[in-house]
Amino acid sequence: MEFAELIQKAKEAKEQAYAPYSGFHVGAALRCKDGTIFTGCNIENSAYGPTNCAERTAIFKAVSEGFREFEAIAIISDSKQPTAPCGVCRQVMAEFCSRDFQVLMLGCEGIQRTASLGELLPYAFSLEK
Repeated sequence: MEFAELIQKAKEAKEQAYAPYSGFHVGAALRCKDGTIFTGCNIENSAYGPTNCAERTAIFKAVSEGFREFEAIAIISDSKQPTAPCGVCRQVMAEFCSRDFQVLMLGCEGIQRTASLGELLPYAFSLEK
């Protein structure tokens, strides 16, 4: 699977992050099965709870536009090491993505790791549809 375009879009999305409290900027690019790409960035809030991660921003944008079939997401942050999705984002992925959904995690220095959602979330809370 080719990730170059997803990586570039995730980098661009990271530049839009609103992170005045942590200073930790994250961008994500989600590819739908038809090739459409949705991007997202983290959006912080001083109350912390209303903060939204980049991965969920991208997924929610896609779902709100009627897309429900996804094949991959690229996530990049300011960290040197690859940034894995948090538990809440993994749960959202479990709701909308198959176990073979590809998650590309990148650090700002080019270090990367790719895993399937099934590898990241072996015990996903998911109802059979």
